[in-house]
Amino acid sequence: MDNSWAKPVPVNEPLLAGNERKYLNECLDTGWISSEGPFIRQFEERFSGRIGRTNGIAVSNGSAALDVAVAALGLGKGDEVILPAFTIISCAAAVVRAGATPVLVDSDPDTWNMNAADVEKKITARTRAIMVVHIYGLPVDMAPIMEIANRRRLKVIEDAAEMHGQAYRGKPCGSFGELSIFSFYANKHITTGEGGMIVTDDQQLAERCRSLRNLCFIPEKRFVHEELGWNFRMTNMQAALGLAQLEQLDEFVQKKRRMGTLYTERLKDIRGIQLPKRATDYAENIYWVYGIVLHDEIPFDAGEAMKRLSARRIGSRPFFFPMHEQPVFRKMGLFQDETYPVAERLARRGFYIPSGLALTDEQMNQVADVVGEILR
Repeated sequence: MDNSWAKPVPVNEPLLAGNERKYLNECLDTGWISSEGPFIRQFEERFSGRIGRTNGIAVSNGSAALDVAVAALGLGKGDEVILPAFTIISCAAAVVRAGATPVLVDSDPDTWNMNAADVEKKITARTRAIMVVHIYGLPVDMAPIMEIANRRRLKVIEDAAEMHGQAYRGKPCGSFGELSIFSFYANKHITTGEGGMIVTDDQQLAERCRSLRNLCFIPEKRFVHEELGWNFRMTNMQAALGLAQLEQLDEFVQKKRRMGTLYTERLKDIRGIQLPKRATDYAENIYWVYGIVLHDEIPFDAGEAMKRLSARRIGSRPFFFPMHEQPVFRKMGLFQDETYPVAERLARRGFYIPSGLALTDEQMNQVADVVGEILR
């Protein structure tokens, strides 16, 4: 089938069909467009309440949230932080920038998440924290991670950037560990364009995070600084957008799961590919993105598959590139002679197809047709 005439299908397009315009107009009408405005507190309180946390600290993006979380826990030189090899670079970068050392574990080949069974093997006398990162739609198996952390007295930073509306055994993702972070980038279930959130039940950690995101101003001596922080503030306009999106989260999750079901039904009979796991015994997939991993019998890699999709006007994105193979970390002397076979395979054979909330059934059927043609 030649569909070169068809309208391009973007890899992601947000759905802005709620109160977004109304709330943004309120920002413009009142003049509250900066980081001083009522929507910020409303968004923090309602988002953290949805997660079951007592504190929410809105920041400029998810990477900033990780930097603040690592700093708030006092992680630094001589400390080791265990995290997955297969993740976005922001996770390891936050650890490295703090002066601490990232220690990697490989992925589970079925869920693509960090393999909980490998975590304890990597603990040393210098281990201070575990950074858990939920990947693509299914959460990490948290019970063994939390048992290890409690027994070994380790801090847990939970990266739930992709997990808006997801739960582990009925408990919201973002409610585990000392600190959890979220991203509100344009491709997330809830978007503020750019933006992020730290959530915690620890009041002292919350105040520490608020100070760090705001240049460590001292209230009584505003321009006198005893330590360095960042300007990682969220604007009132971003928070207004986020609040409108949060109001629709249950609908978004329901739609994402229906999209995942449709894609799976259309693609399940194609030989030589691994599709996302529908569920585990602890969670049902929310399909933040819909990933495909090519089996070895497919005579080309993910890069070639994406080129073929692009030629047919279908957007796609590669999977994460492993931390131990990142040139910037190799130059620093990190991860020398380390190998993580599952993460390496996912990076080379994995990609995801259009998954945005604004995607229509017609577009998904178009994508499925083209995927079938290039892979059969």
